Amino acid sequence: MANTSNFRQAMREAQGQSLVGPNVIANALPFVGGGLVLTAVGTFGGLGVLNSNPAIFMTTFWIALIAELVLFFVARGIAEKGNNNVALPLLATYSLLSGYTLSGLVFVALSTQGVGIGGVGFAALGCGVTFIAARQIGSNLSEEDGMALTKTVSLGIMALLVAVVGQVIFSFFGIYTAGWLEIAISGIGVFLFAGAAVVDFYILPRTYRDDQYIPAALSMYLTYINLFIFILRLIIAISGGGRD
Repeated sequence: MANTSNFRQAMREAQGQSLVGPNVIANALPFVGGGLVLTAVGTFGGLGVLNSNPAIFMTTFWIALIAELVLFFVARGIAEKGNNNVALPLLATYSLLSGYTLSGLVFVALSTQGVGIGGVGFAALGCGVTFIAARQIGSNLSEEDGMALTKTVSLGIMALLVAVVGQVIFSFFGIYTAGWLEIAISGIGVFLFAGAAVVDFYILPRTYRDDQYIPAALSMYLTYINLFIFILRLIIAISGGGRD
């Protein structure tokens, strides 16, 4: 990465770079917002199940998670072929299912002393602040800095995924992450997905045409959902909601 003096020069150089889809992010934003609204609806639905019939939640959670994973790959493939009319309802369903699977974490947050609805709101606010900052930084990165950041964030997220999968596997055997380690993993996750938000504003206009706004919207949606998850996990862990 460039130092501070070179960063200003990189911002000036980025202004003249040709983009594949200079308006793709603007075109994608309404669909990102719509997906997040549907995710909130799915989360409320999951919280309703947890409050009214918690015995069936884990069964429905796994069904929703499997369907969500299948829909993600199917919808992304269709969207990248340019068939937005078919991809859009699939992505809407994906957003609802994503909210349902997210409801367990939100339930824990609401039940954790010192977190509650304020913590959930803080996580959402953090995503909004990140969006504003990432838009300014990512849109003005030079080619060299943009590609370096993209590779660094990609490798970091792969390592983070391994750690999270390991957490899930160990939990099946009754082995849970220590509180300090949960704070560390969650903090790294926040850092990486904040970086991913910057990368989106750099890479998406160089990857997708203006009419390929659905796959661009999916990429941004995943960034902010994961950022929200890790901010909320970090708040819960700091508040003592994690295991020691």
